[in-house]
Parts: sequence; structure tokens; C-alpha cells
Amino acid sequence: MVRQRRKHPVGRLSEFPPGTHRVVRVGRREIGVFNIRGTLYALPNLCPHQTGPLCEGKTTTGTLVAREENDWKFEWAYEGEIVSCPWHGLEYHIPTGKCLAFPEITLRRYEVVVEDGVVKVIL
Repeated sequence: MVRQRRKHPVGRLSEFPPGTHRVVRVGRREIGVFNIRGTLYALPNLCPHQTGPLCEGKTTTGTLVAREENDWKFEWAYEGEIVSCPWHGLEYHIPTGKCLAFPEITLRRYEVVVEDGVVKVIL
């Protein structure tokens, strides 16, 4: 049996200005909806480390990275695209769901659409 995906309204677009995020409830799920430079992303409000409330952090930030092509010098990256779990600080890249410390961990991402000014998460 194939489950039909449905659009769940979670608020007006005006409630998600760029650079902000909110935790919304869809059924029994808590989902963080993030607006990064006008693009909406949604992640589960659950850190796989110890089930902490991942999306309840106050702000999204960037992070320091060191890359071989930059001779391993630290540089600031992913400005506005990182959420850190408030329990233990694990960082996740919101657009991809990837954990920065453990790249084999990827969060489920939910599709977000806007219709007539209403933000909807597809589950």
C-alpha cells in the first residue's frame, strides 16, 4: 500500500521571515521550518545523538571549516545555514540535513511549498 503524501499548512509566509525559523507541529511530529535567504527548509525537531530538540536553538549560524584546498586554514562557512543542537552542540547543515561532525548522519528533510501565502510541509 502506497501512502499518499499530503500538504500540511503550518502558517503564513509572513510568519517565517528570512533568517528565522520556527518549530511547528504536524500531527505527532515536531518540525523545524527554516527560511534561509528566502528558501524554506524543514527538518525534524530531533537530534539523532540523544533525541534532543534540535530545531529549538535560538538562531542559525555558520561554522568554522578547514579544507585541503585552503591549506587546512580555518575559514567561516555556511553563514545562516547551520543549526546546533541545544543539548550537546552537534551542528547540522540545514539545506542538506548533514551532520558536520559525523557526515554519515543525514537528517530526513521535508519538502516545503508556499501556496497563496500559506507555508505547507509535505509528509
